Order: sequence, then structure tokens, then C-alpha cells
Amino acid sequence: MSVLSRITAAVRQDAVSGSLLIGAALIALLWANSPLADSYESLRSFTFGPAALHLDLSVGDWAADGLLAVFFFIVGNELKQELVHGELRDPRRAALPIAAALGGVAVPALIFLAVNAGASGEEAGGWGIPMATDIAFALAVLAVVGRHLPAALRTFLLTLATVDDMGAVLVIAIAYTTGLDLFALVLAAVGLAVFGHLQNGAGRAVTRVRAAVPGWLLFGSLAVVIWTLTHASGVHATVAGVVMGLLMRTRPRDGEAVSPSHRAERRLRPFSAGIALPVFALLAAGVSLSGAGGFLTSTITWGVLAGLLAGKFLGILGVAWLTVRFTGAQLNPRLGWADIAGIGVLGAIGFTVSLLIAELSYTDAAHLTDAKGAVLLASAIAALVAAVVLGRRSRHHRLAREVEAARNG
Repeated sequence: MSVLSRITAAVRQDAVSGSLLIGAALIALLWANSPLADSYESLRSFTFGPAALHLDLSVGDWAADGLLAVFFFIVGNELKQELVHGELRDPRRAALPIAAALGGVAVPALIFLAVNAGASGEEAGGWGIPMATDIAFALAVLAVVGRHLPAALRTFLLTLATVDDMGAVLVIAIAYTTGLDLFALVLAAVGLAVFGHLQNGAGRAVTRVRAAVPGWLLFGSLAVVIWTLTHASGVHATVAGVVMGLLMRTRPRDGEAVSPSHRAERRLRPFSAGIALPVFALLAAGVSLSGAGGFLTSTITWGVLAGLLAGKFLGILGVAWLTVRFTGAQLNPRLGWADIAGIGVLGAIGFTVSLLIAELSYTDAAHLTDAKGAVLLASAIAALVAAVVLGRRSRHHRLAREVEAARNG
């Protein structure tokens, strides 16, 4: 196996990809608070790209709009696979994590708004920040501390976090879109229709096109055009990524070893986990602590902290319990409510998408510093507490299996 193949295989592991994400964030924090802080800001603000296409963006914007679009494509593609082949295929099995995800989206936003109810100006505009759960970071913590946890718990977290991020995408598209260009948006929609037809259509013309043009060139070029049009429309360009992911075909046809969905996932996930997310974290997590004098007195800070740490826990665990109590949904028999409580704590790791929404929410530098600082602090606290809770649950499940094995032996 080549060095590149070994690196690619390693990056696919949740623990490795999450470690890269955490490492990039720590480097950003150290860099932004070191004597080289000016070079960090110069890198973030360096602008390049074709101005004629309105793509003369800063390096930070390229990371948030471009690299994260790849990550959201993976999210949409994974959701499509779950809808067709996985947990979301059966509504009864999918109901609980979906309901928990909705609770984990709504309750944190409401708590943030309550904390900032008396605020003036743009302070209350960050209500979307505590809504998101970072899939990569959360799965990494689960992989490290939960080796003996049932596989059903990872599936629960993956489904919850995927639906959670879809909710964040809708919030970005609806609440954080300004200056909408309908013509560009219509062209982007046409491009998505063509993308979907070429993916899933079975007509003679479609077959000829797919046979004549290599898939990476055909769909890669079309994806760039769709992304460019979406960006020009005023809708955040990451939305294009998740929609294209949802349009992927997940079943192989005659002559195909795997479906386009699985082939794209295999090729793009290492790039997303090993480059896109760490680079975004490096460029977004650099909060200067010298400008955080009012951090602990800011309603933005406490809104984000309370929304993530309390809102996620109450929303995920509370809504999951109410769903089982008053509907036909059932908790997987391998899991206990203590396991779901651990996921409720783990869900407070907002990080990637929360940092993105923070940048979309605030133009005031002090407000942005408060929001980002709160996201980083909440994510660190949630990771530590979840490690303790889920570590204890992992030992519980290991002992339970040992006792069962002894009885059967």
C-alpha cells in the first residue's frame, strides 16, 4: 500500500479526522494570539479570484463558501444513502433520532433568543449559532471513548447530526441570505435539475452523455457552475453542496461496481476530512483573546453557551423521551436513556457549522469574537463532559457483555 493510500485510509477514521479538526483549531488560536497574529489576519483577508464573476473572495471566504461546500456535499450524500438504504428508510426507526435532532435545533435557538431578548442591534441575530452539531468532531469523541458502546448509538448520533446539519443548511438559506438574485438562482436550479437528470435519468441521450464524458469531468464541471451560480444568487454556496449530495444516485447500474454516490463518497471524504474541514477550522477558529475583555458579560456569549450546553441536552434528551412516551417510536433495545443523555451532551459540540453561522450573523468584530469564543468554549466543555459520560457508558456495556458471555458460556 502506498503512502498516499495509507494517509487516505487513516483520514477516513473518525478519531483521526476529528483530531485534525481539533489540531487545526488549536493552531488557529495560538497563531491569532501570538506575535505573528498580523500574519494570521493577513492570510485570512488575502483576496483572490475572478472579480468579473464576483469571486474575488478572501481566503477565509473561500474556505467558508468553497471548502465547506464539499463537506456539505458529503453530508447531503450521506443523508441520501440513509434515506435509501439506512436508518431513515424506515420511518419508525428514523422517528426517534429525527425528533431528537429537531429538539436539538429548536430548543437551543429559543434559549439564545431568551437570553438576548432585551438586546438591541444585531446581538439577537446569532440565534442560529447554537443549532448545529459538528458531525466530524462528535464522531471523533465517540470513537475515542466509546469503543464498547453499541453500534446503534453511532447510528443514532450520525442520523441526528445529519438531520441537524440539514436544519442548519435551511437556516443559512432562509435566514442568512441577503440581496437575492433571482436570475442566478433560477439558473442554479436549472443546473441542479440537469445534475439530477444526468445522475438518475435512464434515457438514450443521458446514456450517451455519460458514456462520452468521464464522470469526474462531467459532474465536476457542472458542480463548479452550480456552485458559482448559487454564490452569485446570494444564497450561501454551501446549500448547493448539500442539494447535489441529495441528488446522487445510490444504486449501481449494470456494469458499475459501485454507485456514483458511494464512489464520490470514497473519493471526496478524505479531501473533506483531511483538508476542507481542517483548513476551515484554521481560518475560522482564530479568536484573538486580547479583544475579548467583555466576553463573560456579553449576552451573545451566554446565549451561545446556554443554547449549546443546556439547549442541546434538553432538546435532544427531552424530545426523544417525549417522542417515545407519546408516539409509537421506540428506543433501540441495546440502548439506555443514559446513552441518549451522553449524545445530548455530545450534541453541544457545535464547532464547524456554528462558526460558519457566527461569521454570517455578525459584522461587529466584538460580537463575532464573543460568538466564536463561546462556540469554542462550549465545544471544549461538551467534549470533556461527553467523554466522561460516554466513557462510563462504554465500560457499562463492556461489563454487561462480559456478564452475558459468562452466563451463556
